[in-house]
Amino acid sequence: MDFTLDEAQEVVARVSADVLRTAAPEESWKALGQAGMLTLAAPESVGGEGLGVLEVALVLREVGRAAALVPALPHLMTGVIPVARWGTAEQQQAMLTGERLLTATLHRASYGDGVLNGTCRGVPFADTAYRMLVPIEHGIAVVDPALAHLERTVTSSGGPEFTVHLTRTPVEEVWEMDVREFEELAIAGACALGDGFLAGALELTTNHIRTREQFGKPLATFQAVAGQIADVYIASRTLHLAALSAVWRLHTGRDASSDVDIAATWLAQEAMAAMRTCHHLHGGIGLDVSYPLHRYTSMMKDLIRYVPRPV
Repeated sequence: MDFTLDEAQEVVARVSADVLRTAAPEESWKALGQAGMLTLAAPESVGGEGLGVLEVALVLREVGRAAALVPALPHLMTGVIPVARWGTAEQQQAMLTGERLLTATLHRASYGDGVLNGTCRGVPFADTAYRMLVPIEHGIAVVDPALAHLERTVTSSGGPEFTVHLTRTPVEEVWEMDVREFEELAIAGACALGDGFLAGALELTTNHIRTREQFGKPLATFQAVAGQIADVYIASRTLHLAALSAVWRLHTGRDASSDVDIAATWLAQEAMAAMRTCHHLHGGIGLDVSYPLHRYTSMMKDLIRYVPRPV
């Protein structure tokens, strides 16, 4: 497969990186919206660009590289894209214009008589979301999370995450579809975000060992250090390739099941080991909360909990 980005996709990646590099952390989400990065996958009929999974994944990777604590994954990959694909024109108009936030869960709920019952754990930004997408046996249900009971849960990154208790929660709409399509979108998006986390941590570590000296020499010149950073580089590049392959297949409408499973497995099994090596190579600096490495690690921990293991 040819993974070469076209001109529009290169612009998406570059603009996302520039926005996240220059905006203050608390303004990152708003800045991405002002740059048009949050409506890429929305239909042109509601003011979007009508683009697809790959363009959204490029935004997610840059969000990860910047370790920006924003709702990009739940809103873009499991919100905007599903609404654009399966929502009615009225739903698209209601959900994909303005500043209304979307979120989703990968935990399936029980549906019957127009209501949902079940417990959905690890739902990000549920307290500020306009609507929440919930998998059921034969499709996706759209609910208002304000009508459910939200229980704030502790996260490594400090990000807003909730256990959502659905007790006869009214359903606005049900989209009849193969739930695996929705799950693949979520997992591929998570892998693209994790790709960014690891790439950002690798860049920090590479810069550190190149400039930090011991015994009058840069750390990077020591054979043991060079071997360890090479392992992180291999893990990062492999995750990038696996995530890109999964995203590309989804983007082009091909069967992506195997690629998504491979990317998820690599993220779950290798990403944290690579992160620990980055901390080891930083020494004590890597544990300092005033140094950014901890943000990549804590967000990666939360992300790995989010991704279900392939069966």
